[in-house]
Amino acid sequence: MAQVETKKPTSPSGGWSDLWKKEDYWAVWLGLGVVLVAILLWSSGSTAMKWLAISVPSYSEFGKASSYISTHVGGIIALYLLFVVLFSIAVKILGHKLSQFIPGFTVVFIMSLAVTILGSWDVMKKFNMEAPLLALAVGLIIGNFIKLPKFMDASLRTEFFVKTGIVLMGATLPFTLILQSGPVAFLQATIIAVTTYLTIYWAGTRLFGLDNRFAATLAAGGSICGVSASIAIGGSVKAEKQHVSIAISLVVVWAIVMIFALPIFIKALNIPPGPAGAWIGTSEFADAAGMAAAASINEQAIKTFTLMKVVGRDMFVGIWCFIMAFISITKWEKRQDGTKPNAGEIWTRFPKFVLGFFVASIIITALVAGADPAASKDITAQVIGPLKELRNWAFIFTFLCIGLTTRFKDLTSVGWKPFAAFTTGVLVNVPLGYILSVVVMGGYWAMVQ
Repeated sequence: MAQVETKKPTSPSGGWSDLWKKEDYWAVWLGLGVVLVAILLWSSGSTAMKWLAISVPSYSEFGKASSYISTHVGGIIALYLLFVVLFSIAVKILGHKLSQFIPGFTVVFIMSLAVTILGSWDVMKKFNMEAPLLALAVGLIIGNFIKLPKFMDASLRTEFFVKTGIVLMGATLPFTLILQSGPVAFLQATIIAVTTYLTIYWAGTRLFGLDNRFAATLAAGGSICGVSASIAIGGSVKAEKQHVSIAISLVVVWAIVMIFALPIFIKALNIPPGPAGAWIGTSEFADAAGMAAAASINEQAIKTFTLMKVVGRDMFVGIWCFIMAFISITKWEKRQDGTKPNAGEIWTRFPKFVLGFFVASIIITALVAGADPAASKDITAQVIGPLKELRNWAFIFTFLCIGLTTRFKDLTSVGWKPFAAFTTGVLVNVPLGYILSVVVMGGYWAMVQ
């Protein structure tokens, strides 16, 4: 969730029309739709999902990769058509031009395929530059040194890709694991979110003299879920559009730093994958960036990251919006109409893709629970495995788009005071995340499989 783009503060819910007019809902519909289709194909005896879930094997000689690609051309084309059709339906209804999106997404897909092939090379793996981080690096280089054609703008939909990927991820995590680890993740997230939020807000208002609303928006971006929180909280407290944009830029700056820094620290300190993923979940500032960092470790790290970040921190958005709207109205604004925040604000701001994540997990968990051992093994091979690969592709699109939409020259113009306030929160968040994830609860997170 780290796409740099100027957005208007979040507006109140539009009722039933939100179901097809909001990107959050479309991520849910597409993700759950793919899950249900995968189940239907499996139940009919089809292996189509496994056929199009392309996964380039690790190789030391390029001939192995080229051989794999040449024998899977049909699957690659089918994979492209699946994504382009699904995303095009949503993009069209959301009001964007398919004449721009489809050519742009075609370029994104081809670049993602190239990154996937190169990221499977054992030399890249040796330097921890597998597909996710490589996609980010390639995107940053191209985005900052090559002027992209205008039609690409419609296809660089970072948040949409990552939200869809997170819904698909739900299908790969047993709901029993979420129920078991969710309370722990939420407790840890509460400590992290409250401490980091208050630190950034205090530094912004007391040390650097920032406006209350501006400081609140910065604090949300650094403590809850990055870009989405900055936009949602900014809308709740009526922050200026420029302040929301600055908060988004700072989230991107630190998210990119942490993508590379956290894995380096994790490997240097020999932190096991489970606690490592939880630390990334507490100390990364965006879902997409955190997923890239976790993916550079292993699947267990991805699981604990997801539990910590999605189940733990992302769920705070709606609650925090309600609290900050209440404070803004009663303390910061002199309102004449007597309007007060209501509980509906929580639902309006709550990230709907989190619900899709839970539903996907429940569906697959129920399916496996009702199957005999042989069928359960087949479900893992024909349903869960392919969904995991589709999830990986959605995340590669995400990381590539983060790089292509990040301009370093724009990030240097935010001013030193907002940067200093946000960085103060980083200096508290990262060590606290390490203490909670590795020292205090390391044993617990290590057992999450």
